[in-house]
Amino acid sequence: MANPESFYITTTLPYVNAPPHMGHAVEFARADMIARHKEMKGVDVFLNTGTDEHGLKIYREAEKKGEDPSKYVDRLSDVFRDLTVSLNMRSDLNFIRTTDEHHKKATEAFWKRCLKNGDIYKKNYKVCYCVGCELEKSLSDLVDGRCPDHPDRELEMIEEENYFFRFSRYQKALLEMYENDPDFVIPDFRLNEIKSFVERGLEDFSVSRLATKQPWGIPVPNDPEHTMYVWFDALVNYVSAIGWPNDIKSFKRWWPVTQYAGKDNLRQQSAMWQAMLMSAGLPCSKRIIINGFIISDGKKMSKSIGNVIDPFDLIKRYGTDALRYYIAREVHPFEDSDMTEDRFKEAYNANLANGLGNSFSRIIKMAHSYEVNYGKLPDIDEVLNKTETEKNYHKAFESFEINKASDHVWSKISFLDKVIDETQPFKKIKIDRPGAEKDIIRLIHGLWEISVLLIPLMPESAKSIMDAIEKRLPPETPLFIRK
Repeated sequence: MANPESFYITTTLPYVNAPPHMGHAVEFARADMIARHKEMKGVDVFLNTGTDEHGLKIYREAEKKGEDPSKYVDRLSDVFRDLTVSLNMRSDLNFIRTTDEHHKKATEAFWKRCLKNGDIYKKNYKVCYCVGCELEKSLSDLVDGRCPDHPDRELEMIEEENYFFRFSRYQKALLEMYENDPDFVIPDFRLNEIKSFVERGLEDFSVSRLATKQPWGIPVPNDPEHTMYVWFDALVNYVSAIGWPNDIKSFKRWWPVTQYAGKDNLRQQSAMWQAMLMSAGLPCSKRIIINGFIISDGKKMSKSIGNVIDPFDLIKRYGTDALRYYIAREVHPFEDSDMTEDRFKEAYNANLANGLGNSFSRIIKMAHSYEVNYGKLPDIDEVLNKTETEKNYHKAFESFEINKASDHVWSKISFLDKVIDETQPFKKIKIDRPGAEKDIIRLIHGLWEISVLLIPLMPESAKSIMDAIEKRLPPETPLFIRK
């Protein structure tokens, strides 16, 4: 088990068949916010993300563009790495690629363990397959004969000899795990969903493809005629990222992992992957947090519809912390969220330009103009443990309800605005300077506390506020300019 003062969190690895979208930005930013909150409380953190780069879909996309698959994935992986930088994720972020040599070796070792334990075998099979999901589909999975997540793609019939994983062997063990840890999957309705899926019975799943049909993948150990199924390969990154199987000391330091995933990954992350870990003799993950989808005007984002929102574009026009704010407070932590640029702009102007930004400017301007000496400021630990109400802030992070932590911060911003309106120190200063200075000191300390609480959510803004207070100088530019 991991040291109680260490914390490992990961996103799923985006599949590099297309550029990043808002769903990736949401998952990346949320994992970073949780990691920063843990770090702020003195916990040692390992944050992982990266790119999933093998499989039939990648091979076909590269082929379509006339590119070598390795060059194709290099180019797309760089774009996802750029997104981590644009979102201002932690500088010590671990970025793993499933084409990394150490990951390939770990995946081979993982395969051999499952094989040795009798959970990988060969058989002929025929199945309906969605290349879009890289998943097999039963009739119950289909809507009008098509995959509900990729209705524009024709399903394919695969009939060949493959290796299979004995998923069916782990039904009882999975159900016992869900029963013993009711917080294993968050939110609870997703736990109920995966329990129902497992209770209906598990079918063994294919973990290889013929190399003649899918040459872009990790070769099966001792059988180069087959390549590993992309999901088997990609899931192993969660252990290869922290040193398994060569650096067991590092692995034990960080494992088990807390995983963010989209609702379309529920089955793979909370059942398939956990069964694979059991087979390999490794402890299961600690927690799986399932996000909803980002939709727009009630519809799935699609280039053909024209409702796609590009995270890079929003960052370029509004700033990194504007997008982080929207993800933190305006996007539901677990349900689908409807997002349009009009809604984004409205939230930006109301809560950043006219909200936090305006409060910051008014308070700093008064302190500077009237040369108020506001004394020693509390350190971060003092702020985090100051009052009973801060417990709600920490509790929200611990339950992955980042929107509630954000609401807590904005309630403090609203309170400062109320104090300004009620005390009006800019008027009082003419008739009662000591009283006005006392009001301004109160406002400065309140703003300082807000900056501390903003560190996990909006680190750039938190630093700008802290710098302005500590240097006792007016900021050169506003925090947020109205759009």
